[in-house]
Parts: sequence; structure tokens; C-alpha cells
Amino acid sequence: MPKGLLLRLGFCLGVVCFCLYSYLNKQNELTHLKIRLPQLEKEIKLIAEENCRLQYEIDRMENPTRLIELAHRPEFSNLKHPMMKEILTVPEGIAVKSDSERTSGLW
Repeated sequence: MPKGLLLRLGFCLGVVCFCLYSYLNKQNELTHLKIRLPQLEKEIKLIAEENCRLQYEIDRMENPTRLIELAHRPEFSNLKHPMMKEILTVPEGIAVKSDSERTSGLW
């Protein structure tokens, strides 16, 4: 009988140790995630600030006043507005033709 009792106690002790180890392992994982969270928040904040800075840069570059100033610069003096006859418009609903139809009908 004492042998069976020792076996049961050993089995119960093993189960308790396994549960304790599992609990501590989960706590360690949780602690690692809590440590990593502020780092990720900081990265997200830096990315958001960079995104705002880049959006400001885009808005500044696309500003009509700046574009007009660029158009008046000497390096862009060769650029001109196209004439109405030089502007080509393509309707949206036209299907793409095959190569044989395209080459025979264009020129």
C-alpha cells in the first residue's frame, strides 16, 4: 500500500509541477510582451510622425503657387501648355484590340 500511495503522490506532484511550470511560462511570455509593447508604441509613433512629415512634404510640393514658381524658372522655360489639337482623349469603354487590328488600322 505505501508503494501505491507514493506512486499517487509522485504523480500528483508531477502534475502540480507541470501546471506550475506552465503558469510560469505563460507569465514569462506575458512579461516579454509587456516589455515589447512600449517599443512597438514608440515605433508606431515614429512612423506616424514620419507619415505626417511626408504628407506635409507632398502637400508642399503639389502646392499650385510653388508649381507656378517652378514654371517661371529658366530651366523649365522650354515647357509650354499644349494646344487643344495636341490633346488626345480616349473614352473609357474602348476594348483593347488585337495586334493585327491595331497595326492595320493605325497607320
